[in-house]
Parts: sequence; C-alpha cells; structure tokens
Amino acid sequence: MIDHQRVVAVIPARGGSKTVPGKNLRELAGKPLIAWTLELAASIPEIDRVIVSTDSGEIAEVARAQGAETYLRPASLATDTALVLDAVLDLSLRLGEEGENAPYGLLLEPTSPFRRRGDVLACLARLHRDELDSVATFKPADLNPHRAWRIQEGAPECFVEGSVPWLPRQQLPEAYQLSGEVYAFRLDRLAMSSHGLLFGRTGAVIVDGQASLDIDDERDFRLAELISREGYHASISA
Repeated sequence: MIDHQRVVAVIPARGGSKTVPGKNLRELAGKPLIAWTLELAASIPEIDRVIVSTDSGEIAEVARAQGAETYLRPASLATDTALVLDAVLDLSLRLGEEGENAPYGLLLEPTSPFRRRGDVLACLARLHRDELDSVATFKPADLNPHRAWRIQEGAPECFVEGSVPWLPRQQLPEAYQLSGEVYAFRLDRLAMSSHGLLFGRTGAVIVDGQASLDIDDERDFRLAELISREGYHASISA
C-alpha cells in the first residue's frame, strides 16, 4: 500500500512466442524467465497483490509456486496481435467485479528480468505524489531521431525536417524512449486509455538504460544469459 492505497501488480505472460519458443518459462541462470519478475514483485512491500495474466497452464503453475495469483485470459487476448492493454483491461474489469478497489496498478513484463526495485518504487511514488494517471520508465534513445532517415523513392532525407544529423551528440536535443521495465497507472482510470498504458496525465522516470534489456528475440536472450552468468545484474539491479 501507499498511504493506505492498494497496489496490484500485473505480470502478463503468454504461453506462445514465435521468436523465442516458450520464452517466459525458458531458464535464465537456473530459473524460469518469469521467476525474475515474480521474485522482485514479491519483495516489494508496497505491492498488495501480484497477478499473472496468462493463457498457459504451465505458466500459471510456476506463478502459483512463486506465491502469485493467476488469471487465465481469453484466447483472443493471447494472440501475437493482441495488445497488452486489452489483457490488463480485461483483468481490471474482472477484479472490479470481485470487489477489488485498488486505485494503483503496475505492469511488470517478464521480458525485462533486470529491472531495478528502486525504479518500480520511483514510478509508484510519482503516480501517487503528483496525482498522475500513468507513469513509465524512459531511457536515453538508442538512436536520436535527429539522426534518423527515411528513404523516399530511393533517396534519403532527414526523418525530422530541418535536423542536422552531422552535429556532435552533445549538440543534439535530448531524446528518450520507453525502456519497458515499469508502467504504473491508475487502475481505476484505465478505461481512459485506447492504445497503451501511458495515458491521461503522464509522468516519466528516467533510467540510465543499463537494466533495460527487453527480451524480444534469441539474440536478446543470449545477451541476458551473458549478463546473468557474469553477475552483472547484481550491480545494476540495486
């Protein structure tokens, strides 16, 4: 709880993945990928409920063994094209029908195993203190948009009109991108959103990007294995 306000953490975990088969249950440093997120969520006293939304019985079994609750989502919300927002909306409606009155929600995707506990708390603090509708973690952009190009009929042109991509990095405007580690939001205002979990009055928590690995393909998973094997995650997850 935060000032007697309940917090529900949602961990979305589909059973299927085309890029990394069985990704959420694949072992990373001796435990299923999803276990990294489950263990972190369980260690944060401010979180009152940890709920895994899944279409997989195997994932549900692992989640329950870690002390989390599980809600089976409809098959229509577990396809490759389904939005995470729709699964969270479905879950929030079901929780409301059951009498859950938590105003605050967290989305913690299992594909970000190295997220920092402090960043989770920072997002919750901003959401509560500044009376926002949603907050997310952002990292410095991998590619500054002033250095991006589009190709029109075979000819390159600057993606941002009037930009000078040749300028030194220090002279370019600062640019950020969503890091994917944490989304905090007003669960009771989630219906305001039509696309994603950053909606209404928004806020940002800036992270340095060192813990921002978002596992999307086999290369990402290999990198995660390297990081965990070398123990680097211990130094970035404090």
